[in-house]
Amino acid sequence: MTNAVHRFAESIAGRDYLIEVKAVSEDRWRAYIVRLPGMPTALMPFYGRTPAEAAHLLCDWLTRAYQRAANPAGTV
Repeated sequence: MTNAVHRFAESIAGRDYLIEVKAVSEDRWRAYIVRLPGMPTALMPFYGRTPAEAAHLLCDWLTRAYQRAANPAGTV
């Protein structure tokens, strides 16, 4: 297993995010949003088989959350 940290810079709903992804086992990676480099937020982590998959799952969730917040009537 590697100790490498993968970082992804994403813009979601007009906001910039830095996502860090770290290995938790051989084929399992955990992605989370950081506010400052190395300081994770309280947001729940997302897991994937690769760093890119874990980051993508987190980005998808954030996109859906912003869509729901922008349209609280539930017609997203």
